[in-house]
Amino acid sequence: MAANEEDSALVKLELACSDLRTLLQSSAKLEKDLEEMEKKFDSIDEKLSTAAKRVAPLQSLAMAAKALETRTNRAVSPALGLLHSFKLSESFQKKLIELSDKLSIEKNPRKRLKKLLKYVQCVDQLNEVINLISRDGEPVIQKLQEVVEFLSRTKATDQYRTQRLKETLITLKALYESEVDAMRFDGLLDEALLNLQDEFEIMLQQMKHQNIGEQQADEEADQTLVSDLGTEMEVQVLRRIAETLSASDCLDICIDIFVKVRYRRAAKALMRLNPDYLRTYTPEEIDEMKWESLETAISLWIQHFELAVKTIFVSEKKLCKQVLGGLPEVLIWLECFVKIADKIMAVFFRFGEGVARSNREPQKLFKLLEMFDSLEKLKLEFTEIFEGESGADICIRFRELEKLLVHASSKVFWEFGLQIEGTSDFFAPQQDGSVPKLVRYAVNYLKYLTTETYSAPMAKVFRTEQMWKAGILSKPETDENLLKDAISNIMEALQRNIESKSSSYKDKILPHIFVMNTYWYIYMRSRNTELGKLIGEQYMKQKYKSAAEESAYMYQWRAWRPLVRLLEKEESEEQDNGTKATAAFVRGKLEAFFNRFDEISQRHARGYSIPDADLREQLREATVKLLVPVYSEFLNAHSKLLSGESYVSPESLKGLVGQVFNGTDRTSNGKPKRRDSKDTVPGRNSVSVEGELKNFRRSRSKSIDA
Repeated sequence: MAANEEDSALVKLELACSDLRTLLQSSAKLEKDLEEMEKKFDSIDEKLSTAAKRVAPLQSLAMAAKALETRTNRAVSPALGLLHSFKLSESFQKKLIELSDKLSIEKNPRKRLKKLLKYVQCVDQLNEVINLISRDGEPVIQKLQEVVEFLSRTKATDQYRTQRLKETLITLKALYESEVDAMRFDGLLDEALLNLQDEFEIMLQQMKHQNIGEQQADEEADQTLVSDLGTEMEVQVLRRIAETLSASDCLDICIDIFVKVRYRRAAKALMRLNPDYLRTYTPEEIDEMKWESLETAISLWIQHFELAVKTIFVSEKKLCKQVLGGLPEVLIWLECFVKIADKIMAVFFRFGEGVARSNREPQKLFKLLEMFDSLEKLKLEFTEIFEGESGADICIRFRELEKLLVHASSKVFWEFGLQIEGTSDFFAPQQDGSVPKLVRYAVNYLKYLTTETYSAPMAKVFRTEQMWKAGILSKPETDENLLKDAISNIMEALQRNIESKSSSYKDKILPHIFVMNTYWYIYMRSRNTELGKLIGEQYMKQKYKSAAEESAYMYQWRAWRPLVRLLEKEESEEQDNGTKATAAFVRGKLEAFFNRFDEISQRHARGYSIPDADLREQLREATVKLLVPVYSEFLNAHSKLLSGESYVSPESLKGLVGQVFNGTDRTSNGKPKRRDSKDTVPGRNSVSVEGELKNFRRSRSKSIDA
C-alpha cells in the first residue's frame, strides 16, 4: 500500500515538470511578439507627427473662414431684416390706402366702426415697422460698413464679392436716409394719423348727453340714472385711437381734442336747461334783481348744480377713464376730466359766491339754507368725482363756497333779530291796535324756519360756526338746543319790540288791545307747529297766552268796567226811593250808561281792531257776562220808576254788545270793512247799536216833555 502511494506522487511530479517547461516556452514567444509590436508603434507615431505638421495650416484657415462667416452674418442678417421691414412698410401702406377707401364709402355705422378698428390696427403695424426701421437702421448700416471695410482691408474674399457688398451698402444707406424721415413725418403714416385725429374728434362730438332737459322735469330727480355716452364698440375704437396717437408722439393733440370736444358737449347739455341766470353773478348785479327772479334763479342753480355733478360729470369722468385710462401716463385721464369740468364748475361757483356775498335780506335765508343743504348732500359724491391731486382746486373752491354760505346764513339770521330790535324806535305802532306786519312776518318766518326742510340745515350752520369759533375738539351743543336758543333770542327781541311800541300809545285802552292782539296772534300761530314744539308748548302758554289774557282783562277793565260802575247803587237811591228826583236820577244813570256805551262802540267801530274771530267771541261773551247781569239787576231794582217808559231790554243790550264785536275792521283809510265769513261769529244777534240808542233817547225826550 505504501508502494502505491509513492508511485502516485511520482506521476504527479512528472506532470508538474512538464507544465513548467511548456509555460517557459510560451513566455519566450510572448516577449518576442511584444518587441515586434513596440517597433510598429514607433513607426505609427512617426507617421502621425508628420501628418499633424502638414494639417496644421489647413486648420488655421478653416478657423479664419469660420470667424469671417460669423462676422459677415452679424452684419448681413440685420441688413436683410431691415430690407424686409421696408417691404412690410410698403405692404402696410397699400393696405392703409385700401382701408381708407372702404371707410370713405361705408355708411353702416357698425360696419364702419369695424373697418375703422382695422384701420387703426394697420396704422399701429405701420408705425411699429417705421419705428423699427428708425431704431435699427443706423446700427445695421454701421455694422455692414465695418464688414465692407474689413473685407477690403484684409482681402478675405475676392474683389467681385466685395464690390457687390459695397453697392448694397450704398443702396441701403441711401434708402434709409431718404425714406425714413419721409415715412415718419411726410408720408402715409402722417396722413393716417391726421385722419385718426379727425375720426377721434367726430366720434367724440357724436357722443351726446341724452334727456338732460327731461330729467329736470322729472319728479324723481334724485334717482337720476347715469347713462353711457357711447357703445362698447365706440369706446373701444376711441381707446385704440388714443393709444395709437399717444404711441405716435401725438398725445398732446389727442388730449387737446378730447378736452375741447367734451367740454363743448357738456356745456351744450347744460345749455339745454336755459341757465341764463348764470350770466348775473356779481353781488351788485344780484342785489339789483327782483326777489322773484332771484328766488327762481337760486332754485334752478340748485337743480342744475346737482344735475351737473351727478349726471353730466359722472358720465364725462367715466368716458375719460374708458378712452384715456390705458395711456402710459396713468393719471392723465383725471387731469383731462378736471379740465373739462373746471370752467363749468367755475360758472356755478361764481353765481353761488355772488349770492352769498350779496345783501343780507331776511327772505334770502331760506334760499341760502337750500344752497348749503344741497352742497352738504353732494359733498361726499363731489369729493369722489373730483378725486386726487388734479381735483384739489375744485374741491377747495367747493369748501370755500360752503363757508361763504354758512357765514351768510348766520349773518342773515342774526341781523334779522337786530332789525326787529331796531324797528321799535323808528316805526309807530298800529293805530287801531291790530297785529303789526313785523310780528306777522317774524312769526311766519320762524315757523317756516323750524320746518323739517330748514331746521336741520340751520342747526348745522350754527354748529359749524360754533366749531370754527371754539375749535374742532370742543363739545358743541345738540342741534336742537342750538336752534332753540337762537330762535328764543329772536322771540325775545320780538317781545321787546312789542313792549316798546305798546308804551307809545296815548289812548289808555289801545295798548291793551295791541298787546292782547299781538300775543294772542303769536300764541295761536305757534301752537301745534314745529316752532311751538321747539320752544315748548307750556312755555308758549305761560309766555304769550297768559300775557294776552292779562291784556284782555286790562282791556275790559279800562273799556267796560266804567259802565258797570255807572249802574252801581248809591246811598241817595236807597234813602229816597220812589220820588220824582230819584226817577230822574235813575234815568240819568241810564243815559250816562248808554252815552258811555255809545262812545266805546264808536271807538271800536273807528279806532279799535280785534282781528281774531275767536278772540272777539271770547271778549263778547266776557263783556256780556260783565254788563248784562248788572244791567238786568239795575232795571229790576228800578222797575217801578221806569214803568211806562221805553228802555233797552237786557236781550237788546246783549245784541248791542254783540254788534260791537261783529267782526268789522278798518281799512287803511279808516272806513269800516267787513271781514271774511271765516272771521264772523255765527248766531250773533243783528241788532243795530245806533238804532237802539236812538229809540231809547227818543222815548226819554218824550217823557221829559210830558
